[in-house]
Amino acid sequence: MPEILRLAPDDARTQAAWDEFVLRHPQATFFHRAGWQRVLGTVFRHAPHYLYARQGGRITGVLPLAHVKSLLFGSALTSLPFAVYGGVVADDEASTEALLAEAERLAAGLGVAHLELRHLVRRRPAWPEQDLYVTFRKALLPEPEQNLLAIPRKQRAMVRKGIQRGLKSEIDPQVDRFFALYADNVHRHGTPALPRRYFQALQREFGADCELLTVTAPDGRALSGVLSFYFRDEVLPYYAGDDLAARELAANDFKYWELMRRACERGLKTFDYGRSKQGTGSYAFKKNWGFEPTPLHYEYRLYKRDAVPQNNPANAKYRLLIETWRRLPIGVANWLGPYVVRSLG
Repeated sequence: MPEILRLAPDDARTQAAWDEFVLRHPQATFFHRAGWQRVLGTVFRHAPHYLYARQGGRITGVLPLAHVKSLLFGSALTSLPFAVYGGVVADDEASTEALLAEAERLAAGLGVAHLELRHLVRRRPAWPEQDLYVTFRKALLPEPEQNLLAIPRKQRAMVRKGIQRGLKSEIDPQVDRFFALYADNVHRHGTPALPRRYFQALQREFGADCELLTVTAPDGRALSGVLSFYFRDEVLPYYAGDDLAARELAANDFKYWELMRRACERGLKTFDYGRSKQGTGSYAFKKNWGFEPTPLHYEYRLYKRDAVPQNNPANAKYRLLIETWRRLPIGVANWLGPYVVRSLG
């Protein structure tokens, strides 16, 4: 039987072995990387509990967890807050079961309201699941022009419109332009912004695997931006923002095309459009690009709840709060947002 251990934040040798396991395992994702332990702990003060299985002196499974405590939404043990994907990844069933059993023991010992595991496949069919989210992934073709022609006609016309308008894309070394676009965008949608220091921490932790792309108008004005993660042969556009003028100038379509084009030229194989809620504008946008949705399995072990929590903007009971947040001055929203959003991962 495997032994279950915890990854210490200062254990560089085991962290390297953890990341080696993640990089080689076909079901692992960018969010399984050990660096998230530092980001979540430093920026949001969520206590990390990074479990790994070991047999014969080598790692055979990992399960990154974080304890999220919130006065608004209660206490939860999650794999992983602020991540699309998470949950257990293991070489064998014994390691999988040992890690899941330890996660349940840990959750019960911490006294959380629920344990949440964000799996790509069902691990615990008897547990209730959140069926709101889907992901969009598509293989990249070898040549940029092939990928452009693979975009459905209407969206391809928007990409060409952006090209004709003289839009350009640039890689930003700093978060300033991106954060201004992102914070303005989420404020318009009535949701709190993640803190600037979070994006700076991502850049420091993941280096070249965390990239900021900004689309500019011919006069140099920033119109749209995206923060993307790179993992193996995949690109994952994850956080995005835009100016009010972006839609009229087709800057968002141009942005994602430029990211796709650059990824193709780098020899990457997969474009991961990330998570969307079913029935939203984001969901429709990705479908219009020719991507097909795949359900995500967010599974819950409930301890002090009767039902799966619905802490998301699709919940009708937050409608008034969303409208109120939209009316806040942007400076106030950016100051207050990090205190709220840390509990919404």
